[in-house]
This record gives sequence, structure tokens and C-alpha cells, in this order.
Amino acid sequence: MRALHADTGYLLYRLGLRSGQLFNTFLQESGLRLRHYAVLRFLATCEGALQRELSTRLGYDPSAIVGLVDDLEKLGFAERRPAPDDRRSRIVVLTEDGRAFLQDTDQAGQDVTDELLAPLAPAERETLHTLLLRVAGNRLA
Repeated sequence: MRALHADTGYLLYRLGLRSGQLFNTFLQESGLRLRHYAVLRFLATCEGALQRELSTRLGYDPSAIVGLVDDLEKLGFAERRPAPDDRRSRIVVLTEDGRAFLQDTDQAGQDVTDELLAPLAPAERETLHTLLLRVAGNRLA
């Protein structure tokens, strides 16, 4: 029988958990969790998104998205607005406060990544990132 750490899938799972723990610790002061941060980061890449698009793109249950967006609205980091092409639909957009929060946390987020990847040289980190993107393919898009 193989040792547990010989299983690449298990190692990815454990590293994902550790990464989430580190990010949640750094976000704890703000009252946010990694899931909130992911929504904000996604919104920073677009002019707004329907909640069902957030659910699909981030891989979160639609009911979880509702709660996450509610939390972000209460903090003033995101807001729901009428969709430009369909007034019956509402899109979620990043506010200026949300954008400022992301800017303020950029270095802290990089510090978390640096801690997680400390055993790797810069070139190895770049290679790891490239390989993970290839493995993920369009499954995370």
C-alpha cells in the first residue's frame, strides 16, 4: 500500500486546506472568510456578475452565494444593481470600498502565499503555478 503522502491528490487537498486556513486567519480581523475574498477577487475582474454566474465560476452552491453577497453588501464591499440588459435581473458589482479592501489586502495575501510556498525557490513557484493552471485547464474558469 502507498503512503498517504505519495498520493498527489491528497497532497493537493491538504495544501488547499492549509492555504484556506492561512487566508482565513489573515482575513479574520476583517470579519470575512476566504469565500468572501474569492467573490471580491472575481468581481474585481469584471463589471459585475449575476449571482448564478458567481456560483458557477467559483464553484459555490447558489444559496451560499446569496449569503456571501448579503455579507459583502452589509460591509459596503459589493452591491446588487439592475442588470443593464435585463432590468428584472440584478448583477453584483464591486464597490469602491471593496476595491480599496482588496488593495489593502494585496500584500497580506501575497504574504500568505509566500508562507505556504516558502520551501520553493522563485523559479519553482512559477513552475508550480504554471503546472497548476495546466492541470486546472478550463475547469476552474
